[in-house]
Amino acid sequence: MYFLEEVYYLQRLKQFDNTRLKFILKGLLVGLLSGVVVSMFRWLIEISLQQSIQLFQWLHFQPVWLLALPVISIALAWLIGMLVKGEPNIMGSGIPQVEGQLAGDLTIPWWPVLWRKFVTGVLGIGPGLFLGREGPSIQLGAAVGQGVATRLGRSDSEKRILLASGAAAGLSAAFNAPIAGTLFVLEEIYHNFSPLVWMTSLASAIAADFISLNFFGLTPVLHIHYAYSFPLALYWQLIILGIVLGLAGFFYQRVLLALPKWYSKLKWLPRYFQGVIPLLLVIPIGYFWPHALGGGNLVILGLAIKLPSFWPLLALFLLRFIFSMISYGSGLPGGIFLPILTLGALIGALLGTLFTQWQWMPQIYIMNFVIFAMAGYFAGIGKAPFTAILLITEMVGDLRHLMPLALVSLVAYIVVDVLGGAPIYESLLSRLNFGNTLARMSGKNDRLEMPVFAGSPLEDKQVRDVKWPQESLLIAIRRQNREVIPHGDTLLRAGDTLIVLTAHERRGIVRRKLMQVAAKRKNLQT
Repeated sequence: MYFLEEVYYLQRLKQFDNTRLKFILKGLLVGLLSGVVVSMFRWLIEISLQQSIQLFQWLHFQPVWLLALPVISIALAWLIGMLVKGEPNIMGSGIPQVEGQLAGDLTIPWWPVLWRKFVTGVLGIGPGLFLGREGPSIQLGAAVGQGVATRLGRSDSEKRILLASGAAAGLSAAFNAPIAGTLFVLEEIYHNFSPLVWMTSLASAIAADFISLNFFGLTPVLHIHYAYSFPLALYWQLIILGIVLGLAGFFYQRVLLALPKWYSKLKWLPRYFQGVIPLLLVIPIGYFWPHALGGGNLVILGLAIKLPSFWPLLALFLLRFIFSMISYGSGLPGGIFLPILTLGALIGALLGTLFTQWQWMPQIYIMNFVIFAMAGYFAGIGKAPFTAILLITEMVGDLRHLMPLALVSLVAYIVVDVLGGAPIYESLLSRLNFGNTLARMSGKNDRLEMPVFAGSPLEDKQVRDVKWPQESLLIAIRRQNREVIPHGDTLLRAGDTLIVLTAHERRGIVRRKLMQVAAKRKNLQT
């Protein structure tokens, strides 16, 4: 018996597949390179932000120099606009573009994205706009992964894995959060828990974090001290906090997705030059509130040092909400990740202050609310609760709040889901694909309507799982007496009517293909 087992294990050793080991080594290489790129990116932004704050403080003593700032802002907007015009895929955070690449919807060259995103990200975020570094960091890491795969001449499948691992490395280096970086790629971007993907991404994230820690030290990015764990007797308040965060998160989604429509009304200003608006508006903000500048980590850490009263907190929240929308909507290269966490922290501080004034809880637990709200707000908007829980845990550097983090994140997620909110990055990708699809169509487009019958192959399928005809776009689903705006995880139901947009000359072809996909099965059991 033992002899047979020994023979079996010897055969297994001879058949050892080193594929996973090779991918881990490649992931380490991508992580090391991404760590260097993103750490330099992060360092330059921090230096630029410090210089901007000092400049605005100095202007109080030399106010005449304020006259030069609009000229500098316009010149900066022009330079960023020229770089964006040459490669439009560097606009915004970059996460929807990475998700589109992995889904096969977008083909983007890695080198123009890498250097243009690096330069424009520093120039756009450095002056103090309410934009985050994490989205650009993810796109930079993905570009490094794509570049390594291209240089190695690997298959498309391997390129996607290395691109995903680079994205994980980018987030890991931006926030010193390797586990959250890996999970974000799996949960939000790749939508696949393939062993090759998660092992390669984890190796890449660890390597990038190692480089980043050498740049910035071992202190967590949001190292907030709080003395007491949240008591179980007050957990009912966490449910209220989660509901508020879910409602606020859904509102955030609606406003963010409406921004392109609002900016499109500025017919006189080219899209690539619209960054001039926030770059001019940041001047009065920086002059009067210099410490409110940037993505928001200084604001969050400031709450732990000195917590303002309710009304100043509310004013700061409104300022950051409005100007972060203006900043991101302009198309400047910058993310919403850190601004979302900052808004969540302010909501937690506001609600905690109210609960304290109403004598629902002691004041010592307000900072707990700040931490929990960051995770809940991001979980609701991004619909990635696992990433939210682990990200805040790694950024704060404390494991004592996993249970309340999970509760608040779950409640916020459920609220946004019930209201019909979709993952924000997937929604942004849908808008991106919508524009690309319309650009490929002719000037005259037609709408097709296709019912989903009971027993149809489409019934109970998610939108992302349907192979839609080329040059067609599902723009709405008519369900009973209302229209549903579809996204990737929308579930098709019997009785739905699909509203599909296609080019006029392809109407017949697309209709026939849709009928083949949605045809009612003949062999239903009676």
